[in-house]
Amino acid sequence: MPDPFDYQGKHVFVAGGSSGINLGIADRFAAHGANLSLQGRKQDKLDAAVAQLNAHGVKAHGYAADVRDYGKTAEALAQAAQAFGPIDVLVSGAAGNFPAPAVGLSSNGFKAVLDIDVLGTFHVLRAGFEHLAKPGASIINVSAPQSTLPTVLQAHVCAAKAGVDMLTKTLALEWASAGVRVNAISPGPIDDTEGMRRLTPSAEARDAVCASLPLGRFGTVSEIGDVALFLASPLASYMTGVVLAVDGGWQLVGSGMMSAALNKALGL
Repeated sequence: MPDPFDYQGKHVFVAGGSSGINLGIADRFAAHGANLSLQGRKQDKLDAAVAQLNAHGVKAHGYAADVRDYGKTAEALAQAAQAFGPIDVLVSGAAGNFPAPAVGLSSNGFKAVLDIDVLGTFHVLRAGFEHLAKPGASIINVSAPQSTLPTVLQAHVCAAKAGVDMLTKTLALEWASAGVRVNAISPGPIDDTEGMRRLTPSAEARDAVCASLPLGRFGTVSEIGDVALFLASPLASYMTGVVLAVDGGWQLVGSGMMSAALNKALGL
């Protein structure tokens, strides 16, 4: 049986791929032979990420473009397709997050997170569709537990990630006839990411969140990357429209436990 995780010569495009979970996903695909195209806002971070991926012996390019800008995003995708050919795996993971009570959250702050997460995801998928390898391409969006669990200090994130989930499911329906699968990963608390540095700014905060997790620990970016490898592989060929929880069981404990853990973590 051929290796289902052999991505030699495949083209993987990762929006938001210069750091965190998204770079972890890109790194796992590079380790399995894929050529990588990364989209991010800052060229210096992209350059560092590209150097990390090139160390696997694959080709990688970085394109500086904000996902909120459809024209720049479309240009990045077109350039990537010209460099490496049709896109086999398209990952949309750019996101914004900061803790804020709703009464202390400005309209601009709320809008910024929706623009990055929901509008940005739409831009990447809408502009990327024409460059996908059809049939057979796999799209993977990055969601969060807040998409289904109302969480204190996260009204903006809850609304944004719920939008990402519905985009995932709707486009899975629309694009199935083209042979394109659309799924999402919903990571829980993942170590060494900007989001968790903001939500757990101290050792005591980390302990509070860990205590609320059934598995009792933070996840790693490599673990999320491994799930992405699976979703894009032939092993998941009959999966589409799925939002897959990879969260140490956090969604099992419910919104009350999540909110209590965040309140304690932030000293509220």
